[in-house]
Amino acid sequence: MTVAVRVIPCLDVDAGRVVKGVNFEGLRDAGDPVELARRYDAEGADELTFLDITASSSDRATTYDMVAHCAEQVFIPLTVGGGVRSADDVDRLLRAGADKVGVNTAAVARPDLITEIARRFGNQVLVLSLDARRVPAGERPTPSGFEVTTHGGRRGTGIDAIEWTARAAELGAGEILLNSVDADGTKAGFDLELIRAARAAVDVPLIASGGAGAVDHFAPAVRAGADAVLAASVFHFGQFTVGDVKDALRAEGFEVR
Repeated sequence: MTVAVRVIPCLDVDAGRVVKGVNFEGLRDAGDPVELARRYDAEGADELTFLDITASSSDRATTYDMVAHCAEQVFIPLTVGGGVRSADDVDRLLRAGADKVGVNTAAVARPDLITEIARRFGNQVLVLSLDARRVPAGERPTPSGFEVTTHGGRRGTGIDAIEWTARAAELGAGEILLNSVDADGTKAGFDLELIRAARAAVDVPLIASGGAGAVDHFAPAVRAGADAVLAASVFHFGQFTVGDVKDALRAEGFEVR
């Protein structure tokens, strides 16, 4: 791999606090987003991802002032998602201090939104945030066996997750944040099958998310095709640090910053 692997803490925010659950449910408080952003910047995180996890399901906009406060505290790229419905929303987030913007629910509902954002701001600004789950037994299967969910993982769509990944990249998504709903918060490791399938479908950078529970979980995700690895609770609750993950990746022969 010629490009350094990025290690990205994720701040899932609800009602002004960072929260974390399992399979997108049972949320518990993990701290103040501005304080955590400052800590991860100091620890050497390569980027930060800020997701307002109930903005879409509650039909409201992302909290712009909180984004601005986080941006003031960090000197690394900040990706913000949740409740983004238009190119104008992207404009407001960029003005608030975001470097990249994630779209999910609104893009599934209207795929042309991806192209509109990419044309106005550039592909490098646009991250497709994709919450994928394995299709439960008894439900109509998709070709890959993975389905796109929306509204913070609350709604199945029947859309094949891997086909949607490829289409989003064609429409202009510059990066894919691939989150496994099944692995989320379990600390059992990343869904390597999902990562491999997405890697085979797209050439754009791929961020693996969901399931990190030990420092040795990250290297397999990179081998499966991830360009970056994202985690939340293991960092928030002090199980290990960003530096620990980078040391583990270096030990496996990967270049990190």
